Order: sequence, then C-alpha cells, then structure tokens
Amino acid sequence: MQRRWMASAAVAVTVALAAAGCGSSKSSSTTTTAKALPTPTFATGSTMERIQKAGKITVGVKFDQPGFGQKNPTTQGVQGFDIEIAKELAQGIFGGTMAEAASKINYVEAVSKNREPFIQDGKVDMVIATYTINDTRKQVVDFAGPYYVAHGDIMVKSDNTTIKGVSDLNGKKVCTVTGSTYPATLKTQAPRADVSLYDTYDQCRQALLDGRVDAETTDNGILAGLVKASNGALKLVGANYTNEPYGIGVKKGDTGFLDFLNQRLETIEKDGGWKSAFEATLGTDGLGLPVPTPPTVDRYYAPTTTTTAAGGSPSTTAGQANATSTTAKP
Repeated sequence: MQRRWMASAAVAVTVALAAAGCGSSKSSSTTTTAKALPTPTFATGSTMERIQKAGKITVGVKFDQPGFGQKNPTTQGVQGFDIEIAKELAQGIFGGTMAEAASKINYVEAVSKNREPFIQDGKVDMVIATYTINDTRKQVVDFAGPYYVAHGDIMVKSDNTTIKGVSDLNGKKVCTVTGSTYPATLKTQAPRADVSLYDTYDQCRQALLDGRVDAETTDNGILAGLVKASNGALKLVGANYTNEPYGIGVKKGDTGFLDFLNQRLETIEKDGGWKSAFEATLGTDGLGLPVPTPPTVDRYYAPTTTTTAAGGSPSTTAGQANATSTTAKP
C-alpha cells in the first residue's frame, strides 16, 4: 500500500500532528477480504452487542507510522497494517463486506503516551497502535493477541558507521518516544546513552535528520517505514535487540471482548486475511518486508465459554481473568 506520496509523507505528517490530543479520520480504501459475512448475534450486554447496536466502533491508531498507521496527506485517510487489522475485527462485529465494516470505524490518533488513558477513559473501544504487550501495561489494560511480533532496532543517518548495535548507543544522543518501552530498555542495555523523548516517532526522526540526536530506536517495522520514506537519508543497523509482541488493548476485565478478538484473530490468520493485510502494507505491496508466520494468539487470561453466533462468529460472556500472565520483553 506504499504510494508515491510516501517519500514526502514524513513532512506532511509533521504538520498533521501539530495539534495535540486526538483526531479522527476515514480509513483508506484498501481492504483485504471481499467476502461478505452474515451479521453475527452476540450475548446481551456484551461489548460486541453494544458496538453493533451503535453502528460505530472507535479505534485508537497511530497517524505517523508508515506501514502500520499513517494519515495520507492527500486523502486524509489512515492506512497501514494496524488499520487493516481493525477492519478485519470490525467485519467480525458488523458482518457485511470489508468496505461496509470499514465505514463504521472511527479512527482516533493514539500516540504512545495516551494509549492507556484513552482505553481507561472510554475514549476508544480498543487500541491497535504498535502496542507492545508487557506485564506493566497488563496491570491497567488487557490485551488480545499478539497479532505481530516486532524487534527493537536502531535508525541512523545513512553515512553513520559507528553505531552497529545497542551497546554503541552508550555515550550517544538517542531519541525514542514517551510512553514506549524503549526508555526503560535503554537504561538496561545502553545505560550511558543520552536519551531524548518525543511525542511521536516523526518528531524523533526529524531530530535525527537535524543532527540533534545520533540515532532513533524503536521497533524495526516502524523504523523500516521511516527509512523508506527518507529517500536514502536514513538506514537501519539491524540490531534486533528486543522482542515486541503487538497486542490489541482493551479495557481491563472485559474478558468477553478479549475472547471475541482473539478468536477473530485466529480466524483471519487461518483464512488468509492476516496475510493479505500484511502483504498490502508491510510486505510486497508496501514496505517490502518478508511475510512472517502469524504469531500464536496467547490467552493469558481464562477464556470464557463461547457459543457460535450467526455466520460462525463467536458469542461470548464475560468471565474472570486469570491472574497469571506471560512475560513479554519490553
């Protein structure tokens, strides 16, 4: 889904992100599945029933990350892998075609530092925003997934030959974003790095290009999009020093919703929807990344009893979450 506009998108995104807080946007026209689904029936009082009756689902996504979630400055739509996953999940709630389900999504910009508050305050129904699952975040929100596993990497200017791994960040000026896992990771793996925090990855990218910092670090998929948009000015060093399982954040304790999301993820991994979404955004038609095997959905809570709703979609009831959780690397 990479377009010619991508090469200059970073500049336009900076303008689009000048306003603080959140915004909404229609999605791009890209869809991954043409097949129409029957309208499912959900348990009375469930989150899925509430969303279906409202005819609208609000999803927190990134607006500044090529390949995952980015606002197109020409169409003002948002597009990327996270957006395609949101469409697949919405189709499981509303039924119909993918395009019909996509028209019922309200996208809200969720930068790293406001993802948990947006979920807790009910500003969004879920967050799909390169959102790493870890035990600290599990204390305040719940996660479905993972739906993708990224790895920590480092982006530098293309002529930089001194930074080749995370230990080389010691003594260097490094930027990442507020609310991400990387400030804590750098304290452990590069404790002498001079770390600057920004609200968005695009602001961090600009600091790198301006020479205010020597490197930017975050997930490799995010950086790959910024590198491709840089027109040869930036490169990845290939450090791959963390594992980052991306999850779908929802309000704590809504186990029925988690059951539905996890089952829907498993469905699209089996029916090809996940692969199509990846290829269109991160793969051959997007950033050119090789298509990986989808990660196994990790239910770290006790799944509830489920029944099959119309069209094969699950109807679930809330249950008690298991206190035991798996530990994800930061």
